[in-house]
Amino acid sequence: MPFRIVLPNLVTLLALVSGLTAIRMALEARWEWAVGAVVVAALLDAVDGRVARWVKGTSKFGAELDSLADFVNFGVVPGLLLYIWMLSEVRSLGWLAVIAFAIAMALRLARFNVMVDKPKPDWHANFFTGMPAPAGAITVLLPLYLNDFITIPHNRAVAVVLSIYVLFIAFMAVSTIPTFSGKKMGTRVPRERIIPLSVLFVLFVAVLATYPFPVLALLAIVYLAFIPVGWNWYRRHEKRDREAAAQAPTGDVAPDGTAPVSPAEGV
Repeated sequence: MPFRIVLPNLVTLLALVSGLTAIRMALEARWEWAVGAVVVAALLDAVDGRVARWVKGTSKFGAELDSLADFVNFGVVPGLLLYIWMLSEVRSLGWLAVIAFAIAMALRLARFNVMVDKPKPDWHANFFTGMPAPAGAITVLLPLYLNDFITIPHNRAVAVVLSIYVLFIAFMAVSTIPTFSGKKMGTRVPRERIIPLSVLFVLFVAVLATYPFPVLALLAIVYLAFIPVGWNWYRRHEKRDREAAAQAPTGDVAPDGTAPVSPAEGV
């Protein structure tokens, strides 16, 4: 197998190693390390596809390996961390929440793998369908972040509330509710902004490394708060496209907001 194909798969395997290591850290009650391992897995997941495209090493094997690693890292590991930390207080109910979360992530990843690319307006790239797996994994751990500076009692009542929260994130993962993707952000950065943005990024990493739980808690809360905002923006775009399609002459605009292709163009 050529090295250009092996390289992105190595990044994916490193992400899997990081995710599995989070379980060990949780069993040892080293929660900062456990959460850090999940975050590293999410960062490596964001990198492996770009590495594959950069070295022209994309392959079906790599795509399947990436899906399996994503299921473990973002579908299994976060639920187990929460079960070890709190959900074991309600035993069966907590375990059902863990299973529901894992199943939801598996269904989401399967849906993503079989989605057929259809012509869509450019603005669609700004949204995901439902909550993506890495975001779901980071967001579902929010109560664990909050426990770092707000002592959360370990009892059955809190565990029940946590179970409901886990089920909510599981629902968001398999739902069709649009969420921000940020894919269009940073695609073209003006040269004069590269240095300031680089400095801000380094500062963010430094703050994240110094105060991991407060920063992750803030990010998770902001992300959840922006879900209804994103849904509203998505509906506005859809309404605008419908109005444009209704006002345009027949044949000029397709129902999805794109120009139709004539039979001759499609040959």
